[in-house]
Amino acid sequence: MKLLARAAFLAAGLIVGASALAQTFPDRPIRLIVPFPPGGGTDIIARELGVALNKTSGWNLVAENRPGAGGNLGVETAVKSAPDGYTLVLGQTSNLAINPSLYSKLSYNPSKDLAPVALVATAPLVLVVASNSPYQSLDDVVKQAKAHPGELNFASPGNGTVAHLTAELLQQAAGIKLQHIPYKGSNQAFNDLFGGQVHLFMASIPTALGQIRTGKLRALAVTSGKRVAELPEVPTVSEAGYAGFDANTWFGLMAPAGTPPAIIQALNVAANKAMASPEYQEKIRTEGGEVLGGTPQEFTERLTKDHALWAGIVKQSGAKID
Repeated sequence: MKLLARAAFLAAGLIVGASALAQTFPDRPIRLIVPFPPGGGTDIIARELGVALNKTSGWNLVAENRPGAGGNLGVETAVKSAPDGYTLVLGQTSNLAINPSLYSKLSYNPSKDLAPVALVATAPLVLVVASNSPYQSLDDVVKQAKAHPGELNFASPGNGTVAHLTAELLQQAAGIKLQHIPYKGSNQAFNDLFGGQVHLFMASIPTALGQIRTGKLRALAVTSGKRVAELPEVPTVSEAGYAGFDANTWFGLMAPAGTPPAIIQALNVAANKAMASPEYQEKIRTEGGEVLGGTPQEFTERLTKDHALWAGIVKQSGAKID
């Protein structure tokens, strides 16, 4: 009985301590790790979230780019950080739902080593070519690929990313074979696309939208089930002849496992408040994305569901990274 009483006393003390911590949190800037280079979709969303958090809650969210290994390096950095709420990572479908099935050796388990805070946004992908490309439509690409198997190539931001595997799905749907050229992010992929070294690029819409608007890129098709408001003239892959095709990528805030529940709750409330602001909603919409939000539990459920989904796609594609 004495042991039970002591355990209950200690547990009560921990709860009180966590609650007190949450009341004073944060008392310094919060580091937000971005596992990809500057300028990409993840980076854009991270910085917009930081601006919104500062306006709605007065918090200082400092984005820190840690690219490498398909987004794994940045996630590993977060996993190894103190679970105090002062280090977060903006993960996305690839490094949280896909990489556990893609990599034979992964130094983290998203389900065990990270604590979901909130889903932030989702965005379709878009298949683009340079403005001087001869391909005016997805049908043009498919006809060329069938006439000359293996000659056309496509860029992606890295092996096993949503962009890579969505392009694999497209090849399966269309019955074609393209050569995959993986990059460490989007900037170099754009340069090589403009220079003619690669023919196609499967990119997130936030990453490619600015170049599409300036006329440097031509969008052939979006991967969502419906057309995107910011690209109303661009057909979906489904409309182009591949019924039912629907693939998107999501972005979500994660904290190191062991972060006190009261801190997770404080982070979730502040993130949802920021995402509800009209300015943030408009920024994400104009970047071709859709704001999500919600509870940590809803994020957990989405992660579990998508891990199973993409594991099947990885297996079917034969993609594997040692």
